[in-house]
Amino acid sequence: MEGPQSSTPASLGLLLLLLLPLGPAWYVAAQRCPQTCICDNSRRHVACRHQNLTEVPNAIPELTQRLDLQGNMLQVIPAAAFQDLPHLTHLDLRHCQVELVAEGAFRGLGRLLLLNLAFNRLSALPQEALDGLGSLRRLELEGNRLEELRPGTFGALGALATLNLAHNALVYLPAMAFQGLLRARWLQLAHNPLSVLAPEALAGLPALRNHFPSVPRAAFPGLGRVVSLHLQHCGIAELKAGALAGLGHLVYLYLSDNQLSGLSAAALEGAPRLGYLYLERNRFLHVPGAALRALPSLFSLHLQDNAVDRLAAGDLAGVPTLRWLYLSGNRITQMSPGALGPAQELEKLHLDRNQLQDVPTWALEGLPALLELQLSGNPLRTLRDGAFRPMGGSLQHLFLNSSGLEQISPGAFSGLGPELQSLYLQKNHLRVLPALSDLSRLELIDLSGNPFHCDCQLLPLHRWLTGLNLRVGATCAAPPSARGQRVKAAVAVFEACPGWAARKAKRTPASRPGARRTPIKGRQQGADQVGCGVGGPRPWWVGQVLKPPV
Repeated sequence: MEGPQSSTPASLGLLLLLLLPLGPAWYVAAQRCPQTCICDNSRRHVACRHQNLTEVPNAIPELTQRLDLQGNMLQVIPAAAFQDLPHLTHLDLRHCQVELVAEGAFRGLGRLLLLNLAFNRLSALPQEALDGLGSLRRLELEGNRLEELRPGTFGALGALATLNLAHNALVYLPAMAFQGLLRARWLQLAHNPLSVLAPEALAGLPALRNHFPSVPRAAFPGLGRVVSLHLQHCGIAELKAGALAGLGHLVYLYLSDNQLSGLSAAALEGAPRLGYLYLERNRFLHVPGAALRALPSLFSLHLQDNAVDRLAAGDLAGVPTLRWLYLSGNRITQMSPGALGPAQELEKLHLDRNQLQDVPTWALEGLPALLELQLSGNPLRTLRDGAFRPMGGSLQHLFLNSSGLEQISPGAFSGLGPELQSLYLQKNHLRVLPALSDLSRLELIDLSGNPFHCDCQLLPLHRWLTGLNLRVGATCAAPPSARGQRVKAAVAVFEACPGWAARKAKRTPASRPGARRTPIKGRQQGADQVGCGVGGPRPWWVGQVLKPPV
């Protein structure tokens, strides 16, 4: 008993020795808190929300790191308003009716990372209003009344990565408006009435939902480290030659939802590392092949929902590294043989929602890495023998749903067996479908939404499905006696087919006493055995009615 009692004074003494150097000021700083605020000293957070405050409280603990003043009535942020809070990293001044930020208002906040001034009444920012914020990473100015930006306004924000100026009244961006933002990655200018963009105005930062008809040459100087550039919804009809000059680290370029009908050969020069190009929902009539030759690192090209009507030889000649090509929702009726050949690393090809009336077999030659092919929503109607043979060694996922398919030839999927994992055939007009015995490694097949006629013509499909431990969604639409039944389970319909009894007898020959049959266990075993029946002795279970999986 004496051991623990005698150690307690020693522990307290040690604690006092550790705290003495901090002095009484530490205790006071840790305990004081304005009456209108809530102070969490352990986390160094102070919240003074919606208290009708007209000035910054003067009794906030000095060690505070996060200060939330949103929803007050400050109106004016005076010079050095936070000079007694040098440890602040986050300052929230949203919805405070702020009309004026004085020069030097934030001096002393050298550690501040986030400043939120959104939804106030600021119509201008004095040139030195943001001085002292050398560590600031994010500045929120959304929902104010800013009409202009003076050159140098953000010059002291060398560490800034995100600047939000959405929902203001900006009409004009002067040259060098964003000078000094050397580490900027994201600029939001959405919902401003911008109509004039001075040369060198954007300084390499994103701009959303604005309106300027063209992007001038060298529009983004001084920001060679920019990785992502957003220019969606800007009404852009032209990208001048050399508009991207100096963007040596640019990887993502978003030009979606504009009015571009083409790109000149030099439009994309200056961004050799560009990997992702988003051009969806514009007015392109052709793939801008000449412009793409300036992008030796292009990985993903997005041209969905344009007006492209063909894919011609040479369109992809300059993009040997292309992996993903999205051409969904265009008007493509033809693809030249070898049009895709230069992109030998292509893995994803989306051609859904076009006007292809046949699988472009010859255009798909020379793609040894193709894994995914989307052809949904094309008016294909029929699939001929060997339609997918060129990609038989690689294709894993094939989408043919909603393609108006009425007939599929027995050899349509010839060559796809070794790799194909998923096949989507739902929502077509298939009444009959041959057995797909070559597809031995399927993990998913969707046949739902087809009006299958469950008669003797469908017997091969029924037998094939009984060997799969997969839910395929195939149901009978006719005859009336079988309507709604699963094709796999409609045994009564197929028992009446000629040859059913004979085949059954052939599958059950006399066997020596004690002989046992090996049951099929699991999806993969069943699928593999289907494949093994091709070109070799017929397994005992082919055509036998097996109990469908639960």
